Amino acid sequence: MTITVDADTLAVNTVRGLCMDAVQRAESGHPGTPMGIAPVAYTLWQRFLRFDPANPIWPNRDRFVLSEGHASALLWSLLHLAGVRAVDPDYEVLGRPAVTMDDLRTFRQLDSHCPGHPEYRWTSGVEATTGPLGQGVATSVGMAIAGQWLAARYNREGFPLFDFDVYALAGDGCMMEGISGEAASLAGHLRLANLCWIYDSNRVTIEGHTDLAFTEDVAARFVAYGWNVTTVADANDVDQVARALHTFRAEQQRPTLILVHSHIGYGSPVEDSPKAHGAPFGPDGVRATKRALGIPEDADFFVPPGVYEHFAAGVGARGGEARQAWEGMFAEYRLAYPELADEVDHMQRRELPEGWQDALPSFPADPAGIATRDSSGRVLNALAQRIPWLLGGSADLAPSTKTTLTSAEDFEADDRIGRNFHLGIREHAAAAVANGLSLTKLRPYWSTFLTFSDYARGAIRLSALMELPVIHIFTHDSIGVGEDGPTHQPVEQLASLRAIPGLLVFRPCDANEVVETWRVVAALRHEPAALVLSRQKLPTLDRAGLGAAEGVARGAYVLADAPTGRPDVLLLATGSEVAIALAAREELNAEGIAARVVSMPCWELFDRQPRAYRDEVLPPEVRARVGVEQAATLGWDRYVGDAGAVVGMHTFGASAPLKQLLSKFGFTPERVAQIASELVAEGTGNR
Repeated sequence: MTITVDADTLAVNTVRGLCMDAVQRAESGHPGTPMGIAPVAYTLWQRFLRFDPANPIWPNRDRFVLSEGHASALLWSLLHLAGVRAVDPDYEVLGRPAVTMDDLRTFRQLDSHCPGHPEYRWTSGVEATTGPLGQGVATSVGMAIAGQWLAARYNREGFPLFDFDVYALAGDGCMMEGISGEAASLAGHLRLANLCWIYDSNRVTIEGHTDLAFTEDVAARFVAYGWNVTTVADANDVDQVARALHTFRAEQQRPTLILVHSHIGYGSPVEDSPKAHGAPFGPDGVRATKRALGIPEDADFFVPPGVYEHFAAGVGARGGEARQAWEGMFAEYRLAYPELADEVDHMQRRELPEGWQDALPSFPADPAGIATRDSSGRVLNALAQRIPWLLGGSADLAPSTKTTLTSAEDFEADDRIGRNFHLGIREHAAAAVANGLSLTKLRPYWSTFLTFSDYARGAIRLSALMELPVIHIFTHDSIGVGEDGPTHQPVEQLASLRAIPGLLVFRPCDANEVVETWRVVAALRHEPAALVLSRQKLPTLDRAGLGAAEGVARGAYVLADAPTGRPDVLLLATGSEVAIALAAREELNAEGIAARVVSMPCWELFDRQPRAYRDEVLPPEVRARVGVEQAATLGWDRYVGDAGAVVGMHTFGASAPLKQLLSKFGFTPERVAQIASELVAEGTGNR
């Protein structure tokens, strides 16, 4: 029997069929959610989204973020049917289709461009990696902020260069996660009218109905946040969905939440069951659902005639026209405002302006020294003078983290030109917002105390997974916090950050290592960095006779060599403990023990160096080695070896003045020298 349907229904059911077949072929995944919300996503793409499938990276495109990432089959189906073209890993050169039919057939399989969750830089058309629920909507807030900032800086009369909207499709799980509340609160405060969250309220999670744990009035919550809230009673009513999206478009003062009531696994015999959410329907269920939808029961991955053309005439034609018009406008803009156009070009390529390094200061030797948070603040402000799109803020700690740009204004609801962001006590959302800013090609940083990095770990991890050059600035880096006590004294956080693949973790020892850290970090294009900085003053080293701070670029370097050039023992340290190692070296040399001090500000960079350089810095034959760091000792074994020792933290800290803490936990030159002397006496020096 042939069922005659209109073009919209045919397209929606085609999306549903592809989702079902992809999940069934993989025998893994979530068919119910993408099927239930398919009409909404289709309506957005086909009637509203300004997105050119032929060029999915043009700067003023609307952004679509699938925050309920477990419904990735929905996104893959849309990318395929819309004919989105792929770009290379640098997101620059257009190539093959982003999602082929073979990709759909290999959903969730090795090397498929259709992984189990959206992965940025893996599949073109994916605007953000959204694995853990809530991350996508929080990241979308950063994208919306970026859109407002770009418009404020670059738009001129007759040249609305940036006016894109940001859409995020969220589920019940996203709304339960705390990060979404943090982000929604910030978005409401900033009145981000270019932001629309579509809440797919299907009321089913893995464990069952949401009533098991979630009965709040979400609409009322968002009204309290300052959002515009509208409701769609039936996800299948595409005209009702369109009206809600028009409501968003008309709203000029508030972000919009569209609360959509959907039925998970629409049309399937297991509708509204947890199984439909978290497992394939099974062959019989797929056939029954296809029969109900008018899809040939035995035709897998079926695309009826005219569906591709229908998408091309909708999102394809509209997006292509918008992109071409924008490119024409930008060509005229370049003639009228060449310097601003050049900034936009540099941003899009993640390149820095000519001469940016000339802004970097240097610091004279000073035994009294300066806290690395303070020297970092000075370097940051110097760079901001040369890099106009370097911007960021703090989770309510800017006076302590020294991250305020003194020459810039605040970004506020009534003033979008500012580069200082007040992110509130919302560490997780702050890091996700920074990710969103970076995804829009700005150069963001954010900051908090190191111990609070735990609250933001999910978003920090995603910055590394997405290869985004976000700068995570963490101060109050050790038991040096002193009287604030163990709740504020980080111990395990350094090891935790170093465990994240692709994240460069820097802990500089003085002001000039801070300068060199920023020299490396500012130029990063595809890697995030964590700057771990002290609250207490650290001496600015007199580099006469010492290794140059430029060694930071190689991760570790010989700071002070043994008097004979042939060390009996190696003293390895980071941050504030480098000065302790230098003092211990003097004691050892006085005892006739030749000691070399190695500063190791960035383990990750050191590990990338050629074996010859690593062996030059850490001679294999010198087995007597002492690592010194006010943190958990995890990871130090690969540098000190089985014959070495580590002066580190094996417990939490304590509340007391710094000098008492250093003595209590053994961070003194005398203790380090004693341990080194014992290792040498034991015969673990040179082989």
